[in-house]
Amino acid sequence: MKTIILIATFIFTLNLTAQTPYEKGMGNAFEIWEQGKNIEAIQMFERIASVETDNWLPSYYAGLIEIIGSFTVKDEALLTTKLTRAKAFLDTASSISEDNPEILVSYALLNTAYIAFDGQKYGMTLSGENNGIYNKAETIAPNNPRVLLSKAEWDMGSAKFFGQSITPFCEDVDRAIVLFKEEKQTIPFYPYNGLDRAVEISANCKKEISPKE
Repeated sequence: MKTIILIATFIFTLNLTAQTPYEKGMGNAFEIWEQGKNIEAIQMFERIASVETDNWLPSYYAGLIEIIGSFTVKDEALLTTKLTRAKAFLDTASSISEDNPEILVSYALLNTAYIAFDGQKYGMTLSGENNGIYNKAETIAPNNPRVLLSKAEWDMGSAKFFGQSITPFCEDVDRAIVLFKEEKQTIPFYPYNGLDRAVEISANCKKEISPKE
């Protein structure tokens, strides 16, 4: 099961003279991440997390960077190291913000990284776990576009593997697009990204679905 991850650009129009140390640190961390300096970005998010002990976002992003980077890893030992670190970051974030749908989706993405590396070894156990994670996230936040999109991508991958129609999940992607456009972005550095990815998947859906479907 192949997953393509796109790193969104996070831009906030903040008055530089009025920025808090947290805002400056987060802004710098995102800039470093955009430059492809993943290790340095993780370290910066980790430093911010050590100060902002009641804020789940820095640990969340540190974990997310590790997960995204693991999809290109070819060595299982390195994969395990990266994803073990990622889980520790997500566990920290989850301890601050329990049952957070954004964090739950990242746990599912972590499992997907294992499955993408070796589906035969990890698919049977982690696929069932992912189904549970996505169902829980959807129950908590049925109108969260990232939950809907991520679950739809996961369901599409499963449908293709078993030779089933992806049509219902393409419809979920289109519903996610509507929710992305309606979403109010009020929290700085919150992971609001995903609309571009949803539009791309929707376009691919239209190409893949046969007239009979």
